[in-house]
Amino acid sequence: MLFSRFGLLAPSLASLLFTGSAVADDARSRARNALETLQGWYNPSSGIWDTCGWWDGASCMTTVADLAALDPSVMETATYVFNNTFYVGPVSNPHPGPEKKTVFTRDDQPSAVNASQWLDSAYDDDGWWALAWIAAYDVTKEPNYLELAEGIFESLVDAWGTDCGGGGIPWNPTSTYVNSITNELFLSVAAHLANRVPDRKSYYVLWAQKEWDWFTSQGFIGENGTINDGLLENCQNNGATVWSYNQGVVLGGLVELNRAAPNDTYLPSANKIANAAIETLADSNNVIHEFCEPQCLPDGTQFKGIFIRNLAMLHKASPNAIYSNVISSCANSIWDNDRNEQNQFGVNWAGPIEAVVDASTHSSAFDALVAAVAAAGV
Repeated sequence: MLFSRFGLLAPSLASLLFTGSAVADDARSRARNALETLQGWYNPSSGIWDTCGWWDGASCMTTVADLAALDPSVMETATYVFNNTFYVGPVSNPHPGPEKKTVFTRDDQPSAVNASQWLDSAYDDDGWWALAWIAAYDVTKEPNYLELAEGIFESLVDAWGTDCGGGGIPWNPTSTYVNSITNELFLSVAAHLANRVPDRKSYYVLWAQKEWDWFTSQGFIGENGTINDGLLENCQNNGATVWSYNQGVVLGGLVELNRAAPNDTYLPSANKIANAAIETLADSNNVIHEFCEPQCLPDGTQFKGIFIRNLAMLHKASPNAIYSNVISSCANSIWDNDRNEQNQFGVNWAGPIEAVVDASTHSSAFDALVAAVAAAGV
């Protein structure tokens, strides 16, 4: 029997507590299992996972860090990945970019890490790696990881300023295309750093607020509340595909910005985007889909996990039953319907597995399993 300080717990409450504990344990077991499978693709020589690309590698590492933050039993695997990737990862950089011009300094002293090694020819890729190293810092407190993220961010600051309202950053140094994801990543990295670098908090808050103010003044957000891929040359919404990761990264950015500089508009804005995304992308069973399924190579295979990862962040900051429902529905469907005999996950979370199964499709689904662990604790 269960007792509280007020006496015997009601049977229904006792049952609920046992059920909740069982759900949490099951979620952790699934996530650990998924991590073990993912590590079958990890290449110690390249520092990333075979069959996924450069920026996907950053997303994989973020998910590993997120699980380690929730489950100390995987810390040995996580710290091995962080340490190895920190030293050898740059050999996998496919397109070292022309933006290698910033030397980050702290207190007027040269940085101990070389952020330029992590920059390629796309600013969004840089943002993914900055978030990955922040996630690694969160679970290890290794200062070099945080300093690396700061250095990457400074290269993005150098790119600030487009023909659309004079703000934002373009997709890459040689392109005039202004897309959503690059600017959402800039927002998220700045806001994350604001909560982790106390002596430069005001600097990072200023950049995060500047990005969000500019972003909302442009045409990124459609009438129904979802975010389109980017802007036309006339700076109007391009009406392109509503990709799930564009609905996701902004949620985490706003959660971190609200934590750093509370404002009564940040979380409501995030909730509006999240609910619009669920209405647009979820099926009748609350499982999220990408419009490209089942053929989403090379990048779309990663997107949905990023949405669920950030939805879990929003759910923790602003709990909502529909968020919990979507997270658990996706995780359960992945496990029951989108898993092969090798315990690998495909891109269609509702099943069946119809296309390529690789580290990208698996890690994206792994994101949902990690989110289910986080949601079980909300």
